[in-house]
Amino acid sequence: MDLATSTSGTPTQLGSPPTWDQAREAARSAARALPATTRELSAALGHVLAEPLTARTDLPAFDTSAMDGWAVAGPGPWRLRDGRVLAGAQAEPLADGTALSIATGAQLPPGTTAVLRREHGQVDPSGTALSGRSPAPGRDIRPRGQECRQGQSLLPPGTAVTPAVLGLAAAAGHDRIAVHRRPVVELLVLGDELLDSGPPREGRVRDALSPLLEPWLRCGGELTGSRRIPDDFDLLRTAIAGSAADVVVTTGGTAAGPADFLHRVLAELGARFLVDSVAVRPGHPMLLAELPPARDGRARWLSGLPGNPLAAVAGTATLVQPLLERLNGRAEAEPRGFTAAADLPGHPRDTKLLPVELRARTATALPFGGPAMLRGLALSDGLAVVPPGGLSAGSAVEVLETPRPW
Repeated sequence: MDLATSTSGTPTQLGSPPTWDQAREAARSAARALPATTRELSAALGHVLAEPLTARTDLPAFDTSAMDGWAVAGPGPWRLRDGRVLAGAQAEPLADGTALSIATGAQLPPGTTAVLRREHGQVDPSGTALSGRSPAPGRDIRPRGQECRQGQSLLPPGTAVTPAVLGLAAAAGHDRIAVHRRPVVELLVLGDELLDSGPPREGRVRDALSPLLEPWLRCGGELTGSRRIPDDFDLLRTAIAGSAADVVVTTGGTAAGPADFLHRVLAELGARFLVDSVAVRPGHPMLLAELPPARDGRARWLSGLPGNPLAAVAGTATLVQPLLERLNGRAEAEPRGFTAAADLPGHPRDTKLLPVELRARTATALPFGGPAMLRGLALSDGLAVVPPGGLSAGSAVEVLETPRPW
């Protein structure tokens, strides 16, 4: 949802601010997935597949034993051959009525009809004969192609590359995979009142935003770091204009106070406002703007978050995460539905993002959920999306899970 802009680039509000859903859709629609690149598996974690992951081989690539025991040919008793087949080795074919000791994961000798588990067989004192109840044909065998066939599509584009995806890619024969480039993100924390250490003092408060937001932003992009920018128009303008990031995230300065310069800086830089204020609490004075292109032609964006910690988290969930997901090429996740365990208080007119505890598919509001508070968020499992007016106990409620970088 673009807001109209004046000839100077200053946003001009037309009626009510966008709803929370409209703002998130505007963030999703603001960008396309970044170009694809090919990366070694060791460097692909956290990226998103740009192409289908296909199998370069059958999995398993050959018939293997699912258990420790004996590869047997036909019904028993069996004449036991000398030796043992270990994983990574091959053996001569088995004749009918013979058996050979085998380890889990080892390739079956040709002619094997089943695997007799170690605990189900008995070897005679001479070590030449094996007895036991004859296993059904195919028992404890992982047949070639049981998981997939060569050329089969295993995962679609848009899948996040997790450790399990890396393992699957390696098993399927890949050394490199095609993924989208992750967006480069820079965090600018605005304000003269912030301290880097110790408790609040002399009218100044501790910077909670840097340690709060940096790990979350790393979940969605390559964070170059964070910079502290004093309440100074020229310094803020220089920092934004000179940033090499695809996405600049700022905290504070989004309202209309005497030290809130962000709107004026963006207008002077020629930015295009996509969202300016959202009908959501906390965090309604948030914004999203498209910056002038970088020197190499790359598109750039800026998301301005409120300076209160929980309000900044609400802004991240509303504007930053949808934008980063789109840039990463990530498939849109289905909302997670829960049931309100008790009444969830709402705002009379706006959507409310409420820290909640999740238990057995129910959501319970936590205390200390004010815009400047973090205590409730620290105990929460996510943010409930509460429509205007609130929800009564037993109602369905959508819950946003907060990113977990660990």
